[in-house]
Amino acid sequence: MTEDERVIRDLVDTWMAASKAGDTTTVLSLMSDDVVFMVPGHEPFGKQAFAAAAGQSEFRIDGSSEIRELQVLGDWAWLRSHLDITMIPPVGQPVRRTGWTLTILHKQPDGHWLLTRDANLLTVQPTAAQATPR
Repeated sequence: MTEDERVIRDLVDTWMAASKAGDTTTVLSLMSDDVVFMVPGHEPFGKQAFAAAAGQSEFRIDGSSEIRELQVLGDWAWLRSHLDITMIPPVGQPVRRTGWTLTILHKQPDGHWLLTRDANLLTVQPTAAQATPR
């Protein structure tokens, strides 16, 4: 594993740990100012919309991310990951989403890698009660 690959894997681990801790400031620090997120059913959105949504969320997040492919090409890198995320509301049932992401990162002049594009293809998974035939 190269140093850049290790740093990118650390970035993903930091993102997940900060998400679980509700640390939006750290998550925002891991993305470029011109980041673009793409999720099914919505127009692409950027850092400001991400921050606004995260700031209004009362959900706790738990989950895991498994990098399946990681390629570094100079100052650019992409990774394909499988995510398994559970959104836990203060009241009500948790919502589990799983699926694939394709992420592009860009190495900054100071050497830090930042997430710059993310296509998130997670889908809601039925709960045990919903999956049980009646």
